[in-house]
Amino acid sequence: MKEYIELFSSFFKIGIMTFGGGMAMLPMLQAEIVEKKGWATEEELLNYYAVGQCTPGIIAVNTATFVGFKRKKALGAACTTLGVVCPSLIIIMIVAAFLGNISNYPVVQNALWGVRVAACALILSSIIKLFRSGVKSIFGMVMFLLAILVTGVFGLSSVIMVIAAIIAGNLYRLIIHRKEGEV
Repeated sequence: MKEYIELFSSFFKIGIMTFGGGMAMLPMLQAEIVEKKGWATEEELLNYYAVGQCTPGIIAVNTATFVGFKRKKALGAACTTLGVVCPSLIIIMIVAAFLGNISNYPVVQNALWGVRVAACALILSSIIKLFRSGVKSIFGMVMFLLAILVTGVFGLSSVIMVIAAIIAGNLYRLIIHRKEGEV
């Protein structure tokens, strides 16, 4: 029972401290799940996050569900999913009740601007960490740059990009293994 409570509370903390969507959640996931709790390796977290991006639903919820399922199967997945969703639900209900009345105040607009800037910094920090652990070859660098180009510049769907990366990664490994005589 203790571990279920720990799963819920860890993801509740992630949910309540994360502003800016799924990408902004990544630094919190790295700190809590990989570094503090050791529930997943950085590579596993990258895998959960990648799959979470190309499956239907919210990235944060999908990733939380994968981590919970790895730890304690279906009940663990339910705990992590509820943990990450509850803070947003509570905060959204409170904000919805008051935002219409206060959204035009400069202090509120400035606060929201500050949160957006901070979220961008956290995302960039995560990208740097993930880049260091995930891009380990020239091919990886080419894939990384192409992914930025096709999604950022040309607006290609991240789902299509992830599927293309899966295919390209498998083709690359097939070619490398064939050259090494392993196929």
